[in-house]
Order: sequence, then structure tokens, then C-alpha cells
Amino acid sequence: MIDQGLEHRSAAVTEMPDELRRDVRLLGSLLGQVIAEQGGEDLLDDVERLRKAVIAARRGETSADEIAAMVSGWEIDRAVQIARAFTCYFHLANLAEEHYRIRSLRRRDTEDAVQRESLAHAVQELGRERVADLVRGLELHPVLTAHPTEARRRAVATAIQRVSHQLTEFNAPERGASERDETQRRLLEEIDLLWRTAQLRNTRLDPLDEVRTAMAAFDETLFRMVPQVYRSLDAALHDGTGKPLARPFIRFGSWIGGDRDGNPNVTAKVTREAIQIQAEHVLTALENACSRIGRTLTASAQFAPASARLRAALDSSVDHHPDLVSELATRSPREPHRQWLLFVAARIAATRRRDLDLAYRGPAELLADLRLAQDSLAESAPRQAYGELQHLIWQVETFGFHLAELEVRQHSQVHAAALEELRAGGPLSERTEEVLATIRVIAWIQDRFGVDACSRYVVSFTRTADDVAAVYELVAHALGGRPLALDVVPLFESGEDLANSTRVLTGMLDIPQIQERLAATGRRMEIMLGYSDSAKELGPAAATLRLYEAQEQLTAWAAAHDVKLRMFHGRGGALGRGGGPANRAVLAQAPGSVAGRFKVTEQGEVIFARYAHMAIARRHMEQVANAVLLASSATVGARTAAAAERFRPLAERVARASEEAYRALTEAPGFPEWFALVSPLEEIGSLRLGSRPARRGLGAPRSLDDLRAIPWVFAWAQTRVNLPGWYGLGTGLAAADSLEELQAAYAEWPLFNALLDNAEMSLAKTDRSIASRYLALGGRDDFTERVLEEYDRTRTLVLRVTGHKRLLENRKVLSRAVQLRDPYVDALSHLQLRALTVLRTGDPSDHERERLSTLLLLSVNGVAAGLQNTG
Repeated sequence: MIDQGLEHRSAAVTEMPDELRRDVRLLGSLLGQVIAEQGGEDLLDDVERLRKAVIAARRGETSADEIAAMVSGWEIDRAVQIARAFTCYFHLANLAEEHYRIRSLRRRDTEDAVQRESLAHAVQELGRERVADLVRGLELHPVLTAHPTEARRRAVATAIQRVSHQLTEFNAPERGASERDETQRRLLEEIDLLWRTAQLRNTRLDPLDEVRTAMAAFDETLFRMVPQVYRSLDAALHDGTGKPLARPFIRFGSWIGGDRDGNPNVTAKVTREAIQIQAEHVLTALENACSRIGRTLTASAQFAPASARLRAALDSSVDHHPDLVSELATRSPREPHRQWLLFVAARIAATRRRDLDLAYRGPAELLADLRLAQDSLAESAPRQAYGELQHLIWQVETFGFHLAELEVRQHSQVHAAALEELRAGGPLSERTEEVLATIRVIAWIQDRFGVDACSRYVVSFTRTADDVAAVYELVAHALGGRPLALDVVPLFESGEDLANSTRVLTGMLDIPQIQERLAATGRRMEIMLGYSDSAKELGPAAATLRLYEAQEQLTAWAAAHDVKLRMFHGRGGALGRGGGPANRAVLAQAPGSVAGRFKVTEQGEVIFARYAHMAIARRHMEQVANAVLLASSATVGARTAAAAERFRPLAERVARASEEAYRALTEAPGFPEWFALVSPLEEIGSLRLGSRPARRGLGAPRSLDDLRAIPWVFAWAQTRVNLPGWYGLGTGLAAADSLEELQAAYAEWPLFNALLDNAEMSLAKTDRSIASRYLALGGRDDFTERVLEEYDRTRTLVLRVTGHKRLLENRKVLSRAVQLRDPYVDALSHLQLRALTVLRTGDPSDHERERLSTLLLLSVNGVAAGLQNTG
């Protein structure tokens, strides 16, 4: 094991590009300078001792016991400072890698060859005509959810952004020596501030804090990224300055401020305020964009005369708003298009202020005014018509006045209890009143911002069609017969629910309100598939196949009932919750289930990993769009269907044996209590990661049903076991009759390929030696032995099936990232183990317990930063 790890790490170091190594060394040396200045050279010496020790341990030159003895010898306060140092290092290392990735993307973009997994690549693969046809029905619908796995404080994230800006400035090639010196001084100043910023939150986030956090991604990236993606598609479809062929295909959704399932902090008042915050941000962005374009559109009437329709509109605006239009005419004489767009910007500002005399009633009115200017410019200045103005039109079409559709989610049992009270006719509980208030808020949002702003109601744990009908009955109670455009979306989460999903949908067709919605929407229907709970219940291999089979059955059901079914994929960030590369996940879906439409949750640290920087966000969105187009083509669908038919019996054997092994462990008597002992599960709730409680009910979990999927995965990542991403797969692979058949399935079936590659990533982030020290804390040698044996079995067989000599051999970038971080994650794990061991097996004083808890939580924060996609 040690020799393999050393070989792996040496290869990764060899592959480390010079420019990435340079940035890591620069940031690391500046952090070391800050640590020495603030904590003294002796603190820096201790950090270096631990760093060198964990590297030596990976070479087999020292033992884990020796490292544990070193860590235990420090005062707790000193251990806390060392944990802070390694956490800061991870933030800086992640930043350096992000910058290298951005530079790599830009370099590839300058090459003559079409970039792989881009929109241009999809056009090259499928042909312009086929892509143009597919684009007419193309829908990408990312849904942002709250951040219960984003361990960083917002203040820390902001400090990292400032360091990022200075690093960009430092690496700018045109910088002179004095400018570089000044930038390095500023870089050191920002790293100093990062070191001084508290890593842990003092108060728990409330739902509106989570809304505002998500708005940072919109302000910094999403608003400007969307038209760039459309422009990429348009450039691939045709050249020139004519009318764009690309149509807007991205729509954003949000559960932040709307998801109340198990979160009593999300109320009707919160939902109302959440949509108002969203509207404020998008209207401000639209106003600023329109003002910017208007100010720069200085084309004279002599060279770009206004059309008759635009002149008439300007004349009409003088009648209704003479002072404003007169002022604009004075500032922009003989510049009719500039006058008009500045007038439009003023109307957007009035919409934001709720100045009803000047405000737009909805985005359709704004689009009409923008297209009026575009049509006018198209007659005399087509480049101006289809340039920045087209970008603004795309932004309005994508975001409207609400930014993202706010979706409501609630548990079916809450609805059942509310209806029982209402039917009884007695006094209503506070929870039932809240259910009715939520429905009234949905009606208010539709009146204020339009149906597109809030029209989906997701029902968790949908077991029968009655669970869907219950929502419509509650609507009647809440609104007294007032109409409400509402699509109730059943969420199928458990293995049993997935198997019964088509029966539920058949029952839904008998609900009058569903019939009305099908007629109104062109027979469109949406259902949601839950990845987190199914994986927690069945294990990764069985859940993957069960979800695939459910998609096959749902696709066939939709075709039989003439329904355009959109499947909403409830994927988490971690591999144990349906995570992994989104584009590969799309290609692994059942044939016919995508059909040009892909809706998925974007959650936790994944939001900022994918959307914090423009180049990375654009690349991610193009990769997903590319995959949706390819998955929707008949050729790819036929190839996938053939592979699925051939390898289905094999997959079923693997899944069956895998599920049996997984359930034998997780359903064994004493397992939940053991899990709570070997992991920092109890303490994770103190991190104040989000507004939602970590479990249903109080106290230690009596069963896994008490525990939400997010802390289940997050806690296993902290132990360096990553069990939800691979456990049971080894037993499943061992049950197969033929290694050659497994290898063929890996090569030919995207689903099986993604399953093994994701497991390989989880295995690569597992450290057997350190994991065994965590597992020993539970005092159950039988559980420990079972977990480690399954790890060895899974690792061996995954390598045999993939043909790799080492984990992640074929994914150099990811392999380098994992292996170069591993020793530093090891350091934090040893610090965490010290705290956890005393808290679990010792008898610390109250003061010592408090300090140990701080050490543990800091290490949790740092391990999350080092491993990434942990939840």
C-alpha cells in the first residue's frame, strides 16, 4: 500500500506544471511569512514539522503513531493555530489550481482545434442542421439550493476573492518590476487578512443569508456568463452579423428560501422576502446593462436613422414623460437609439423602485421595447443590433424580473396532517397555518412577478397520487377558489418509491387540476428523482441502477400517455449523493429520458466551484449543454440502449450483491451509534453550515432514517473513509461471472463507466491508514474489519476492471489535485483525531472540551477545503 501511494504521489508531482508550482510556492511562502510574523518562528517550525512528517509517512519513513504523539504533545491552542495554518494553505492551493485551470481553458480556446465537450464540438459531431433542430427544444435548468456543505464563511470566501484578484494582477505579463513589487505587497496584505479572519461562524445562517450568498454567484458570474454561452452556440451555428440562430435555453431555479422540508426556519415570510431579494438583484443588473449599452450607443441619426416605429415610440414617450425624455434628448441629440435605451433603463429603474407610473408591468413589455430598438438598428447598423443589445435581450429572456424560479418543497406528511385538521373543522395548528400562508405567498408572487417566478411545488416522499392531490386541496382552502397556476412535482426518493413512480403518475392523470395543467402546458409534466436518499438506503451501485431503471420506465410511460416528461435530478455535490462531473452524468442517463431537457440541483460547495469564475462557469455550462445535445441524438441513444440491453443482467448481479453487502453493514444492530462515535457527526451541527437542521429529531441517530443524506456523506468524508461513494461495489463486482464482461461494460456503457469512475474518485480520496484510526474509536472491531475488507476488495477490483495501475491514472488533473493535497489533509486529520479521541474516550474538563471542539471544527473546515466535493 505504501509503495503504491508513493508511486502515485511521485507521478503526480512530476506532472505538476511549472506555472502551477510557481503559484503554489509563492502563496505558500507568503502564508509562511504571515504565520511567522503573527505566531512567531516557532509556530512556523511546528507547522513545518507536521508537514514534513505526514509527507514522510506517505513514503514509509515514519509512522502514524509517531505523528499522533507529536500532535498530542502540543498545547490545544497551539494545535488550533496549526489547524488554521493548514486550512489557509488549502484555500490558497485551491486558488492556485483555479487560476491554472482558467489559464489552461484560455490556452485551449486559442487553438485552432474545436475544444472537446464544447457547443462547437456538439455541432461538429451532430451537424449544424441537427443541432439547430435540437436547440428548438433545448432546456438547461440548474436549480440552486442552500449551502449546507459550504464550510467557508462568506467573509473567508470574500478574502479569498481579494487574494485571487491580486494573484491575477501579479501574473499579468505586461507588469513592470515596480508594479509587480506593489502587487506582491498587496498580495501579502490580503493573505495576512485571510489569516486574521475567523474561519468559524459564530451564528447559524438564516435562510435569507443563504439567499444573499447565492446572489453573489449571480452578481459576479451568472448574469454575464449566460449571453457568452448563447454566443458560443450561435458562432458554431453560423458566421457573420445576421440575426442570431441561438435561442435562450438556460433557466435558473432556486430552492433557497423556498425549501421548507425539515427546515422550520423557512416560512412564508422568508419565501416572500427571498423573491424580493432576487428581483432587486436582477433588476439592478438589467438597469446597469441597459444604461451601459445606451451610453455607448452613440450612433448618429445621420448614420443609423431610427425606424418609423421607433420614432413613433419616442414621440409617444414625450407625451407621457416629457421631462425625462426632454432631458435624455438634450444629453443625446440626434442619437435616437441612445435616447430610447436610456429611457428603457429609466423604466427598469422605476420597476425596481415600484414607481408604477413609469414601471414595466412585466419582462414581456421590456423585451418589446428592446426588440423595437433592435429592429430599428437592424435596418442600418446590424452589428449594433445583434451585438451587446442582443446580449441584454438574452439576459431578459433568461432571468426575467425574478432571476430564478423560486420553487417550494414540503414533506407529504405535513400536507396530510394539515388536511386532517382542515377537514375536522377545529382550530388550526401553527404548522397548518404556515402551509396555507405559503400557498398564499405563491399566489402573491405570481401576481407581482408572473407565473414563471413561482409555479412549482415539490412534494417530498410522494408515495401515491393522493399526496399530489393533497396540495391542490390545500390550495382550495388557502385561496377560496381563486385560480393558481401550480405544477405539483412528485419527488421519488427511496428504492420503493422509484419502483412505484409510474403507478403514481398514472394516478395523477385522474386529478382534475393535473388535467388542466397538462392542457395549459402542452402536456408537459415534471417529476423529481432523489439521488441522496436512494444512495443512503441502497448503496452507490444499487441506487445507480435503480435510478436508471426508473428513468427507463418513466420514459416509456410518458410515450404511452403522450406526456412531455421532464426529469428533475436531485443530485448533491458529493459522489455519495449523485455528484461527479455533470456532463458525464447526462450521457449516462437512460436513452430517451433527456430529450433535450436537463434539470438538476446545484448544491453546496459545487455552486462556487462551478460558478465563482466566468471562464469555469462558461466551460461547465457548455459541457453540460454539449452532453444534453449528444444524449438527445438518435445515434447516441441507440448505442446506449444497445449497451444497456447487453449488460443489464451483469449490472443486476452487481447491484444485487452490492446492495446486500451495503445493507448488511448499515442495517446491522449498533451501526448508527458506531457511526456517530467514529465520525465528527455530532460536532458538524456546530459548524453552522446552513439554516437547515442536520437530522430529523433530536439526539444521536437511532437509524439512518433519522439522519439526512448531507451530514451522512460529509461526516464519512471527514473520516477519510468516503464510504457512501464505494461501499458494496467490490462485493458486487466480485459477484460477476467474467472480468472480461465487466471490462466490456466499462468500455461501452456510459452508466457503468460513470459508476466505476466516480467510485475510483472516492477511493482515491480515501486513506486506509488514517481511516482505520477513526474506525477504531467506535470499539467495534467487526465493523472496522468489514469496512476495511470491502475497501481493499473494491479498490482491487475497480483497478482490474478499469485496467488502471493506480487510482485516477487516466485523470491526470484530478489525480494531481488529490495526491498533492493528501499529505496536508493528513495533517488536519491527525489534528482532528487528537480532538475526537479525547472527546470520545477521555474525560475532558468543560474548558478543555470547548477548546478541543474548536480544534475539531477547524480541522473539519480544513479537511472540507482540502478534499472539496465533500457534501
